[in-house]
Amino acid sequence: DFGNVAVGATGGTVILSPASVRTDTGGVTLPAVTGTVAAASFTITGTAGYTYAITLPSTDLTITSGANTMAVNTFTSSPTPTGTLDGSGNETLTVGATLNVDANQPSGVYVSGTPFEVTVNYN
Repeated sequence: DFGNVAVGATGGTVILSPASVRTDTGGVTLPAVTGTVAAASFTITGTAGYTYAITLPSTDLTITSGANTMAVNTFTSSPTPTGTLDGSGNETLTVGATLNVDANQPSGVYVSGTPFEVTVNYN
């Protein structure tokens, strides 16, 4: 959830960190009324102390509002690129990304019609 975004005659990006912190670039601004801002979160479970490798999407995810679209890419995670399950065999993996906003992007609620995949390979 990238939250509320304002854009004018120049496009830009919103970078959402795995810690759910937003940064704007270019002609994009982040209004005081943020809306819902949250990185994706996954619970990894397995054998305590085991490590795992994380593979994030390498292609753009398209989000839509009616006929309007924006691309989401440059996925990042915490931990990265590997994680270690805690003493209970659990860990939370959070994923951020970059939202690419065009100049004069039409307003709307943009959603993905398909989920993005994060792969965890246990070592």
